[in-house]
Amino acid sequence: MSAQIWPPISHEQLIKEEEDSLAAELAWLLESLQEVLASLKSGLEECLALLDMKEPGTTLALSTLRSETVKGFVTRDISIRLPSLPPPRSLPSYPLRISSPLPLPQLSALLNLLNQALDIIDISTWTGDPTNGPFISGQLRLLADTIDEAKAVMKGGEDVIGGKWWEDDCAGDETIFTPPLPPNLSPHLTLTPTSLLLTIRTLTPSPTNSTPHGSSTPTSSTTGPSSASTLTGLSLRTRLTQILAPLPAPTHDEADYTFVYRGQEVKVREKVRVEAQDPSLMAVGAKLSAVGHAVKGWRWKLAVVMGEEVGEEE
Repeated sequence: MSAQIWPPISHEQLIKEEEDSLAAELAWLLESLQEVLASLKSGLEECLALLDMKEPGTTLALSTLRSETVKGFVTRDISIRLPSLPPPRSLPSYPLRISSPLPLPQLSALLNLLNQALDIIDISTWTGDPTNGPFISGQLRLLADTIDEAKAVMKGGEDVIGGKWWEDDCAGDETIFTPPLPPNLSPHLTLTPTSLLLTIRTLTPSPTNSTPHGSSTPTSSTTGPSSASTLTGLSLRTRLTQILAPLPAPTHDEADYTFVYRGQEVKVREKVRVEAQDPSLMAVGAKLSAVGHAVKGWRWKLAVVMGEEVGEEE
């Protein structure tokens, strides 16, 4: 089956008609895109509203599965029960209270990327030429990359800002936690696409011949108390507990590595991870995925009309 034009026209005129048709389709797409950009902006603003710090905030329950190793609420109080962290006298668990705002570099990076995405939309709508196909195509590419970066920040991991617990600046700030953190305790709070993740680590001094984390050769796991000097600031009670009642060898995924934490080489004695499901983070993750999908779909539409190529990874 074939389509023919009647009355017949010359080849040159046919090419011109095709170009005029593509130009008209491109103009229609660019005009329709302005309404889509307004919708995308609304979605990103909703993400910012969900992440906005409001008082009194959302109280999220926090408890380890099938045990009371860590329990409490994310907003203020956390109680810890670990063999390597003896509680104060007359208390059943070690209390950890957040007495001042706890900055999360991962959350700050996410908010910054969302604001960048809003700026890109504003430039596409008001500052630049919304009828210029190549300009709008470049803006959509930048917007898609920014949203992908925001989604990667939400996933977490050591590669994102604030992902390296041993570089946490809050550890040395005595105004954040009440009582101040002991030198052998490291609480680390991060984000996942659906929840807040609290990782509690108790630390022990590292042997002098160990290899810091990041080298190609991990150190061997230590059993019992180390012969190296203890962490500065440990109480006599804690030191005697480590000597008289040594803990079994650690079995977690960081047992074979040495970290430089607060200026000292340490090993992780115990590690507990607990998640608190957050409806706001779930909504933000879903909205970001929807916005990113819409942006990439419009990139493909413009690419087809403008004769551009979009990589497979996009």
